[in-house]
Amino acid sequence: MWVVFALLAALISAVVVTLSKAGIRNVPPSLAFAVQAVLIIIVSWGTVLWQGLLPEIGRIERKTWLILVTAGILTATSSLLAFRALSIGDASRVSPMTNVALVFSVTLAAIFLKEKLTWQVVLGAALMVSGVLLIVFAKPAEKAESSNNKNGRPETGTTIHESKPAARA
Repeated sequence: MWVVFALLAALISAVVVTLSKAGIRNVPPSLAFAVQAVLIIIVSWGTVLWQGLLPEIGRIERKTWLILVTAGILTATSSLLAFRALSIGDASRVSPMTNVALVFSVTLAAIFLKEKLTWQVVLGAALMVSGVLLIVFAKPAEKAESSNNKNGRPETGTTIHESKPAARA
């Protein structure tokens, strides 16, 4: 059953990347992430309440709190960096690069969680790295001319957060 949940998470993650890229065209990436983060909080705490898990919060040990808070800070940092990368690069190239996290996860799980690595896991991780390198170093596809350009002027390719007004003398 874990495979179904993992595949659904991957599919939803791909949709999130696509929607996020579309959403940050005219919004600074950190603001876009903050909007999504509020919704993440609402959904996650709503799930806790719906499942009746709120009383369990008092049973969380101090060490577990430290681990969860650290993971939360790193999750937010990772997402902010991913949003910034999406604001600059193509989703089809940024997403595979951020998914090298899978290889890092396998490595860190082996080191810190003492999970055993099989040759299949190592080969799969190597293939993932190979695929990412192939995508990242491939020549980017030329962008088609936008149909939104109805005023006859060329698009600058900048977004609101990238354009800054010229300083006045």
